Amino acid sequence: MTNVEKEIKGKSLSLETGRFAKQADGSVVVRYGDTVVLATAVAKKEARADIDFFPLTVDYQEKAYAAGKIPGGFFKREGRPSEKETLTSRLIDRPIRPLFPDGFFCETQGIVSVLSFGEENISDLLGIIGVSAALSISDIPFDGPVGAARIGIIGDTFVVNPDLEEIKECDFSLVVAGTDKAIMMVEGGGHEISEALLLEGLDLAHTEIRKVIELQKDLVAKIGKKKRVVEAPKLDENLSKSVSDLAINKIKEAIAIPDKMVRQETLNNIRQDIITELNTGEENISKDISIIFNKLEKNLVRNMVLDTGIRSDGRKSDEVRAISADVGILPRTHGSALFVRGETQALAVVTLGTSDDEQRIDSLEGDYRRSFMLHYNFPPFSVGEVKFLRSAGRREIGHGKLAERALTEILPSKEDFPYTIRIVSDVLESNGSSSMATVCGGTLSLMDAGVPIKAPVAGIAMGLIKEGDRTVVLTDILGLEDHLGDMDFKVTGTESGITAFQMDVKISGVTREIMETALNQAKDGRLHILGKMKEVLSTPRDDMSPHAPRIYTIKIKTDKIRDVIGVGGKVIRGIVEQTGVKIDIDDSGIVHIASSDEESAQKAIAIVEGIIAD
Repeated sequence: MTNVEKEIKGKSLSLETGRFAKQADGSVVVRYGDTVVLATAVAKKEARADIDFFPLTVDYQEKAYAAGKIPGGFFKREGRPSEKETLTSRLIDRPIRPLFPDGFFCETQGIVSVLSFGEENISDLLGIIGVSAALSISDIPFDGPVGAARIGIIGDTFVVNPDLEEIKECDFSLVVAGTDKAIMMVEGGGHEISEALLLEGLDLAHTEIRKVIELQKDLVAKIGKKKRVVEAPKLDENLSKSVSDLAINKIKEAIAIPDKMVRQETLNNIRQDIITELNTGEENISKDISIIFNKLEKNLVRNMVLDTGIRSDGRKSDEVRAISADVGILPRTHGSALFVRGETQALAVVTLGTSDDEQRIDSLEGDYRRSFMLHYNFPPFSVGEVKFLRSAGRREIGHGKLAERALTEILPSKEDFPYTIRIVSDVLESNGSSSMATVCGGTLSLMDAGVPIKAPVAGIAMGLIKEGDRTVVLTDILGLEDHLGDMDFKVTGTESGITAFQMDVKISGVTREIMETALNQAKDGRLHILGKMKEVLSTPRDDMSPHAPRIYTIKIKTDKIRDVIGVGGKVIRGIVEQTGVKIDIDDSGIVHIASSDEESAQKAIAIVEGIIAD
């Protein structure tokens, strides 16, 4: 057994290997305080011959026993991944994925199991550190290590890796992961903060990340295995030249077509014509031609931006696509909006409910209820495809949570607006930045529903093209630029500041200077979008939809609660049966009476007031 440790924030962070899961290619137990996670990494020895991408899977799982609990439900065992487990799996995946070598096509899996859950609130960070360490000591080729840190912001004060109690006091929190040289992934959200304060938080996080990386390097020095040799597949030079000679001018013309579907069809036709012309019947030649063609397309798209500053749809690097929006388009809903940006279209619909509609969450941190939910749907027709309709996947859950985080802090307090709020965003058409269209549509639908939000929020996705020292940051990226570019940096906020953000990269990290440029460019784009949204609806409507429930609040003395409820709930059930309203009473004597019919609500109020007056 081999162990290394370092003191961080007054507690020992330890990495241990050689005792657990010894048949995995890499296995590390990470301990910090009372929190313990087991991280494993395994890669098949043979590459898959039928693919040209890296098949990586990361799974994060929380064991109920880690918090001394027995799972609920009939079966009393862990079932499908929870929302938190899905989001954390994505969180771990994103910073490590770009660090595998080109041409490595062996199926690879990282699994993180939470074995003990303490008050440190750090199991997700330990998951990133653990998988990175497991990969680093294994023979799996990996250009790490990667470290991670969470930074909480209270006013202008930073808190490193806040625990469960400290996180409640934070105005804003961010998770950052990276190598010792560059940042690989960031995400966070909270009250509005400035770009400058966010950059300070990133600098502090990177300092903490380097400490964790040094610890992993110590472990690798003691126990690390020799890495497998990866040879990127070599393509026939003569075939590459033939494809280039036939395709280069045609691709240049095609990538300048602004319409996405026409551009895709044109490129597909060019590719197929070249395959037909050059196909000699040799094994895999069609696949090789496609690989060469795709690389050529990627290089031409990137060079067009770097050389001319003009993108495939004719925009400059800092231009936002054309925007239109409409509200109140669905008569029976409580609030609705259609937000369109270029060829991306999101239909956002708000439904208002009572406390009975809150989502109950059973987690290792404890049980709690959510009164705001945002669900994002991405049907296949939005990109002209045919697929089976299934439950929400990891991507949909992740995009929905980002949009939810963006809007959470601008909602009114529960005391001022005692409703459960659900937003559903159906993406009807997509050519990039659909999650940011969801934020914009979500804001407009909230205002259409009469929810007294504090300020409108808009979102924008930033991209990056980087070749050597040449760098161009792109505003409001297309799907093509997301696919062929180096960064996807989503930023949401009001006129006053940032409310949420998320960055992923496909290269070995980005510098502070690139992030600063992207944030400043994103601010300009965000303010432009907010201006367009205000032209449609500038403030929340004064009245809610006639189909939405009205919630009336009464304060009664606590010793009168039992009188209103009655023996076995007899009295309160009688009021509900007589009036058709919903009634909720909390322990402090706050009574909420909900009904979409005002006459019924007033009747129920009169009955309650009569009871407490006796």
